[in-house]
Amino acid sequence: MAFCPTCGTQIAEGAACPKCAGAAPSGGATTAGGGLTDNMAGALAYVTIIPAIVFLVLEPYSKKRFIRFHSFQCIFFAVAWTVLWIALRIIVQIPILGWATVLLWPLVSLAGLIIWVILVLKAYQGQTFKLPVIGDMAEKQANTV
Repeated sequence: MAFCPTCGTQIAEGAACPKCAGAAPSGGATTAGGGLTDNMAGALAYVTIIPAIVFLVLEPYSKKRFIRFHSFQCIFFAVAWTVLWIALRIIVQIPILGWATVLLWPLVSLAGLIIWVILVLKAYQGQTFKLPVIGDMAEKQANTV
């Protein structure tokens, strides 16, 4: 049985809510077969890179496009963030650019944290939120089985 996302009334799978006429819940809230709902597994994929890799390997999760998308997006985001971090560490060593980098570092870190929180929340809400370049790459990988 599913629950109406608007009012919380228990409804049949794929049926509209008789109480508020709300639509049936999207595919992001179905169970993946391993005990976790798709949206929970998608959000957990962003915790670190480890759950993302695990979800791509384990059988019930690796077959769900929603979970694969968020796992790939997490991996690509982690790689991009690591490359950016290494580049900033190198730029810090340059005399004039280093001072500007030191001043911008907290803002870059805060932006990364905000993006990460948004990704976790959007996955938990069952949405396929795509980052500009990374999201397209993740979608392409998620569509291949």
